[in-house]
Order: sequence, then C-alpha cells, then structure tokens
Amino acid sequence: MRIWLSLVSPDPYCPGMKQPATRFAPAQSALEIAKGIGAGDLSPAAAIEQSLAAIAAIDTEIAAFVVTAPDQSRSSALKASGPLAGLALGVKDAFDTCDFPTEKGTPIYAGNRPRSDASVVALARRAGATVIGKTTTTELQHRTPFSSTRNPHNPAHTPGGSSSGSAAAVAAGMIPIAIGAQTAGSVIRPAAFCGIAGFKPSFRLLPTVGLQDFAWMLDTAGLFASSVADVAYFAEHLTQRSLRVDGSDPGTPRIGVMRLHVWDEASAEMQAAIEQTAKRAEKAGAKIVHLDMSDTLIEAFDSHLIIQNYQGALALAWEHDTHREALSPALAAALDEGKAIPTDVYDLARSRSKRGRRALSALFDSAGIDVILTPSASGAAPAGLSFTGDHSFNRLWTLMGTPCVNVPGLFGADNLPLGVQIVAPFGRDLQCLQAAAFIERIIA
Repeated sequence: MRIWLSLVSPDPYCPGMKQPATRFAPAQSALEIAKGIGAGDLSPAAAIEQSLAAIAAIDTEIAAFVVTAPDQSRSSALKASGPLAGLALGVKDAFDTCDFPTEKGTPIYAGNRPRSDASVVALARRAGATVIGKTTTTELQHRTPFSSTRNPHNPAHTPGGSSSGSAAAVAAGMIPIAIGAQTAGSVIRPAAFCGIAGFKPSFRLLPTVGLQDFAWMLDTAGLFASSVADVAYFAEHLTQRSLRVDGSDPGTPRIGVMRLHVWDEASAEMQAAIEQTAKRAEKAGAKIVHLDMSDTLIEAFDSHLIIQNYQGALALAWEHDTHREALSPALAAALDEGKAIPTDVYDLARSRSKRGRRALSALFDSAGIDVILTPSASGAAPAGLSFTGDHSFNRLWTLMGTPCVNVPGLFGADNLPLGVQIVAPFGRDLQCLQAAAFIERIIA
C-alpha cells in the first residue's frame, strides 16, 4: 500500500489519494515467487521468462541494464535449484561476473571479462538465483554526474546512485532482487528514491571480494527487493544466517529518533515523514526516544569524506595515473583532492571514526533503544538525471559500519517515494530488519 504525505492535511498520511497511473508493474515479490515455485504453481524457468519479458518491455525507457543474455538466463534457470531458484538477479556492474562483461561504468574497462564471479554473486548462484544481467552504475562507483538510468516513478527524475540500475530494475517490476554497493549512500538512497527496500548490512557481513574498490573501510555490498520481508529473505539465503522477518512478530522496538546536524537540509516533506512515522510507531506501542547528535558523532560524520577520498585516490591510483583522460572531470578532480590529503589528516579522520563507533554503541545502551529512525535521503528524487542526490543522511552510518534498511511505502506530494531509514547497532542485522518490518507495517 502506498501512503502519501501532504503538508496541508491535518494528518500528513493521506491514503485516500488516488494512486497515480503508471506504465510499470509493481515490484515483484521474491517471497511470492519462491512460494509459488515451492507449491508447484510456478517453475523457475517460467519465473525467469516473466522477468525477461518485463525487461524487454520496459528497459528501453528505464535503461537499468547495461547487458542481458536471455538465452544464457533461460539455460541457467533450467538447472536452478535452491531457495533463490527462479529469482532473476540484477548485479551492479561494479561486481565481477564470469559470464557477463564487467565494465564498471567507464570506458577504461570496456569489454572487460573477469575469469570469476565476485564472492557475493557466487553465493547468490549457489542459492539458486539466476543472474539475468548487469545493472548500471556510476563511473567506478564514484558519485559523478549520471544520465542514463531513469526513475520508474517519474522518468524525468534520477533513481539515485551509484547503484542506479539495481534499484530502478526492482522498482519497475523487471526483477525481484538485485545487488548493489554503498560507500556513502549508494544503496539506501537509490532504494529511497525508487520506493523499494534497500539493505546495507553490517560492514563485512557480505563479502566484497570481486567488487571494484573505492574505499575499503567503507565499501559495503547491499541488497534490493520490493519489501523488507523480501530483502530479508534474500539476505538470509546469501549469508546462511537467520534474517527472515516474514511470518513472525518480534514485538515493538524501542526507537531513537535522531535529527542529524544536517536536519535542516531535509525537505519539509521528509521532516514530516520522520515525525509522523515516529508518532505512528508510538501509537502502535513502540517506545520513542528523541536523540541529539553528539560532537563526537559530528566529528565522525566530517571524517567520512576524508577517508573516502584518501582511499579512493589509492584504490584508483592506476586508473588515475594511466587513464586520466578517460576519467570524467568530476572523478579526476576527486582523485586529485584525495591524493592531496596529508597522511596525518587521514589518520586523524580514522581515529575520529573509531571514537564515533564507540560513542554510537554507547548511545544505543544509554538511551535504551534498539534502533534509530532517520531520513534515508534529504527528500524525494531530484529532477533531472545529472545529479544522483545528496548523501548527507547516509555517510555517518556507512562509516559506523551499522546495518541500515530503507523502508518503503511513503510518497510525497509529487507522487515520488520518500524513504525512512532504520539503523541498528553493528552486528544486529536481524534486529534492524525486524524493526524495519514493523515500520513498514505501521506505514501501511
């Protein structure tokens, strides 16, 4: 169910508004497909055929995929077995794949054919998923101007980045699951802009072997699906951990509502979304605690870009030194900036990030909360395709290594999705997903 926000209504939640006409089918449910296959009502091959048909019908307008191989996908589906059998998987084109090119959004890697899959891709195949194609990414995972993939809710707006194609492909109903990666906000923000569930797990929960590095202290593999229950199902079968949230009621969470020091950068709609979601959660029995952001966490926030840019200049040293002319001006400038950061400034940023992680862990304990509720982005997806959106509401949580979930279901006055984000302590991924499922239910 979609819920609309209207700042002129006594209650900002306006479920009575008509759903806007759309050319795209609703996002596919991974759980429903898996249940249909388990019951014998659907075969893995038939499920993959549905995704191939959707891609053929829709992707000329959305441009979420850089490459597909229908015959290869059909062949894989015939042999698929396991809990993800029949689920068409889109893989961000920053992850290596043995049977698709991995071009990383840059002409430097045109025609690049890895010998092996990235580890997370191999795990998905092991669980039965069919890799149906590679999805668009910004250049070498940097947040550079991007102009091909479009937002399914309004093709004149960005889907976010850098995991642009993965989020858009799920939101447009082409595929049920996709893999992305986040260094600042590249999973949570596209999920928010496209109105689907996005899960950035605890740092190192999913392997990043075979992912194009940008900043190794920050790079995190993440997942997309239509709902929190779907993304949790996907995560469980990738990690072999108990992460499913469907069919259970873990009770009401204790929620800290945190206004980051950049709160004023959030749109009025986004601010209203957080405030009204907190009110609804409290009405549903959740404990609500309002939190201030400490100076230690502000220092950690400011450290993120130093660490990202310094490490980016090292990770992409070969590309910077030997193929500078093939880099966009924005990425070349960012690498120049990172290369110029003094080592002592970088080391101080690392120290401040470590203090921030300790302070955040202590905050969860001292405030007596299970999770934090905060914006997934500063607002709805910006108009135009040259800017993938601001990551101010994501950077801290990526640096802290905490699990985060974008919760879908809210829409603004322009019928564009608004995402709210649930953050849990490091290593509490199930707790994060359970609280996100609770928020998703009270929104609906």
